[in-house]
Amino acid sequence: MSSKRAPYSANIFVSFPHTTLMLVIFIRTLIIFLVLVVVMRLMGKRQIGEMQPFEFIITLIIADLACIPMADLSIPLIYGVAAVLALFLLHQLFTLIEQSGRIPKKILSGTPSVVINKNGIDLNELKKNNMGVEDLIESMRSQGYFSLDDLDYAIFESNGKLSALESAERNSESSSMPILIVNNGKLLGKNLKVLQDGEEKLKTFLAQNGATLKKTEALTVDGNGRAYLKKKNEKFRILYYPLNEKVQW
Repeated sequence: MSSKRAPYSANIFVSFPHTTLMLVIFIRTLIIFLVLVVVMRLMGKRQIGEMQPFEFIITLIIADLACIPMADLSIPLIYGVAAVLALFLLHQLFTLIEQSGRIPKKILSGTPSVVINKNGIDLNELKKNNMGVEDLIESMRSQGYFSLDDLDYAIFESNGKLSALESAERNSESSSMPILIVNNGKLLGKNLKVLQDGEEKLKTFLAQNGATLKKTEALTVDGNGRAYLKKKNEKFRILYYPLNEKVQW
């Protein structure tokens, strides 16, 4: 009766001394690394920090494919190199398709969205990007803007980055950070507690300014009582919210 042969990968690990095995893995890793450097450079500088959706997907797949042949000696190295080169060719094909016209570019990469304009925030554009007012405020803070009226325009590019045009009337010396009280008609109770006020006082404030909770797209208040009020289908207004004397942040 013939004896069963051990799997190919097991034979390799048995036949190679540890030192030789480590050297083989090192050389395979070096080759894959050099191939990846060349491929990423050929894809362009945008591949590093300004990736479109299809580029991001290709990059993730390349990273996964590159790891396998580095350590698994049962897989011929050429297989890993061939897979990486195939994805590079796929990237080039998608790039050509994207540059062939506006419709292919829109399908593959999407289009920029103007989420703040002269009238204030645009909830419809935010919803198209599966975002809310809190997401917008977070993106603004990362660029040094804390108030929704700090910008005349804000655009979410197709690669996900926020481009901002600062308002000429921006108050850069503000000493207090605005907090979001009303988000798309919903009261944020946790933030309202910071004001140490009840819901009735807030509703009274809105009513005095011709608004209701449901018709308010966004309301922010800072520690000085400066309020940003954006009603549906209307331009935003800067108002004063009467804070309690003990309230400060």
